[in-house]
Amino acid sequence: MGTNSGGRSRRMRWLAGLLLPLIALVSVACSSDDDTTDGTATEVPVEGQRLTVYAGRNEALIAPLLEMFSKQTGVKVDAKYGSTSEIAGTILEEGARSPADVFLAQDTGGLGAVEQAGLFAPLDPALLDLVPAVFRSNQSGWVGLSGRVRVIVYNKDVVAVADLPSSVKDVVNEEWKGRVGWAPTNASLQAFVTAFRLVEGDAAAKAWLEGMVANGATAYANNGSVVQAVADGEVDLGLVNHYYLFQFLRDQGPNFPVANHYTEAGDVGSMVGVAGGGILKSTDVPDAARALMAFLLSEEAQRYFAEQTFEYPVIASVAPSADLPGLASVTPPDLDLNDLSDLQGTVELMRSVGVLQ
Repeated sequence: MGTNSGGRSRRMRWLAGLLLPLIALVSVACSSDDDTTDGTATEVPVEGQRLTVYAGRNEALIAPLLEMFSKQTGVKVDAKYGSTSEIAGTILEEGARSPADVFLAQDTGGLGAVEQAGLFAPLDPALLDLVPAVFRSNQSGWVGLSGRVRVIVYNKDVVAVADLPSSVKDVVNEEWKGRVGWAPTNASLQAFVTAFRLVEGDAAAKAWLEGMVANGATAYANNGSVVQAVADGEVDLGLVNHYYLFQFLRDQGPNFPVANHYTEAGDVGSMVGVAGGGILKSTDVPDAARALMAFLLSEEAQRYFAEQTFEYPVIASVAPSADLPGLASVTPPDLDLNDLSDLQGTVELMRSVGVLQ
């Protein structure tokens, strides 16, 4: 893997995709109070059907949405939770025999791996058109459901703003030895490493990982644990997704001693990604599966992402939380989310340097 070319033009297209109005916004509400839709799968009766969802997202974040969907449609949802990489691996192993109907993932790496294996059914064009092209598959197999930005969280009582690293590459410098936390087993961190490989090249990514090990970076089980460790003074910096901080601020108030730091323009440390989903070809309840995907892109579900999980909504009619910086103010690296499918290559690289077992 090497550095992509045409960064300036692609970045302009990325910003245009965020700021220009969508060509068509169809209704995807699954409300039981309104049985009339305009072409989505919810026109087909699905009440009483049973849907199996493989979810590579935190159960506490996604289960309330699945419950809302089930209540509104009468579809019974059986959910299997795990990490995105584990769930993707299970689907790849099960292949066409997978009992899963829908795969919900924390990042596009797992989605891309399943799509490359030919296991996704094409999504309806009307559904795909709800989301900017930069946040969906160019092969129609998956679609982004919520957006997130990689950030460096820091302890405001310990680290001055002027001393913060301008690039995520700088956290392996001597001054940060023993002061950085991360979650190597987390899917979003692995997606970040995949992005690092694409933007900087495999050799640079390996050197950075080796630098993290040599610098004594502390491994935690998940992003939330990293943020808490920064607050507790165990480490001074942490590599996470942006929205975890806002969940802490909601629960603990404005005196929580942690803040988000967005790295310099074009730095892979501020990559913008999406959690997303797709429908398995093997499903025997395609109408219920399409209804779930439509619900997750409805205004109701998108407001949930904005207001409850502090992620960025991906449809134009729902605004992000006022606490978040606008996505247009975040200048991400030159990166196509469709290129993050080499999850296995990233896992193997991380194992080779001792980051993963």
